[in-house]
Amino acid sequence: MLVLVERRGAVAIVTLNRPEAMNALSAALRIELANAFMELNGDDNVRAIVLTGAGHKAFTAGLDLKELGAGASIVASANPTSAEKDPVQALARCRKPIIGAINGVAITGGFEMALGCDVIYASTNARFADTHTRIGIMPGWGLSQKLSRVIGIFRAKELSLSGNFLDAETACAWGLVNRVFAPDELLPAAIKLAEDIASAPPHMVQAYKRLIDEGFAMNFGDGLKHETATSTPLNAAVSSSAVEQARASVMARGRDQQ
Repeated sequence: MLVLVERRGAVAIVTLNRPEAMNALSAALRIELANAFMELNGDDNVRAIVLTGAGHKAFTAGLDLKELGAGASIVASANPTSAEKDPVQALARCRKPIIGAINGVAITGGFEMALGCDVIYASTNARFADTHTRIGIMPGWGLSQKLSRVIGIFRAKELSLSGNFLDAETACAWGLVNRVFAPDELLPAAIKLAEDIASAPPHMVQAYKRLIDEGFAMNFGDGLKHETATSTPLNAAVSSSAVEQARASVMARGRDQQ
């Protein structure tokens, strides 16, 4: 199978499984990946997802250039019109939080896949590169817009116009990566975070994820208005007894994490 799915309680681990090809995103893999995320999105037993690549060498090298060089449609691959063929759209449509466990290189389309996650954990083996200028294909999965919003326009231009690689520690310092781990510690850390997220009420987690993403796509003023419009009716339905019950649980968890 090109995509492996393992369930551990409320957490699903999705693994891109073409290590011999640096987990390149062939057309077949993209379809399997989309199907996997659509299935997990509809599974109420799954509350959080970890996305990683097989092996320690590559998260994914992006689109399968051998496939493109052999005659596959560049437009259909780089500018797909449906989530079934666009892995980043498949991630974006998923209500469940996605933790990217970037175990190796994330190149071009692989970089875009990483940016499609909600949280990015990286191995010390991870490196990021946007090689669109060197391949001669413009991005169609959001990289040109997302990257500058995450690390700033000047750093984004440095990476995208040069095609240079960015190491994990620098990516973390730039705010692209949440945390960096030794290779053998990466997946356990990502799973632990997924379990922490999965322990919160799923309707709140999914609603909050949606609120953050929708606001991020707006300017700051509109985002604040959107927060108020979203939160006011929801907060009006919360009872005092529910708040008191939640307060005791949060305090207990805080003591456990000291």
